[in-house]
Amino acid sequence: QVQLVESGGGLVQAGGALRLSCAASGRIFRLNAMGWYRQAPGKQRELVATIRTVGITSTNYADSVRGRFTTYRDNAEDTVYLQMNSLKPEDTAVYYCHAAVLQYSGQVDDAWGQGTQVTVSA
Repeated sequence: QVQLVESGGGLVQAGGALRLSCAASGRIFRLNAMGWYRQAPGKQRELVATIRTVGITSTNYADSVRGRFTTYRDNAEDTVYLQMNSLKPEDTAVYYCHAAVLQYSGQVDDAWGQGTQVTVSA
């Protein structure tokens, strides 16, 4: 069983910055990828950013956050971060951490954090 614990959400004014963190724990053979999704009220959950560190590290960002958000990972701590700069009111949402977990059995499972609220005031 893998647990993802998020922290760092809060209330910030437009133009401000926040950093989210997500720590993975439990029985993990390898974290193939980690990332962030968000869900605003009345909207579907959408991808924000992902980072894959198997082989060559690669990142992927939603168009709406590219150039403002940066995701990076501390492999030694199995922790992923989302640095959010130049925040806009439309970034307001619950942010969820996700991990693609390779188990010792060879199966890849999806794990999700509990979510952290980010609110950006105009």
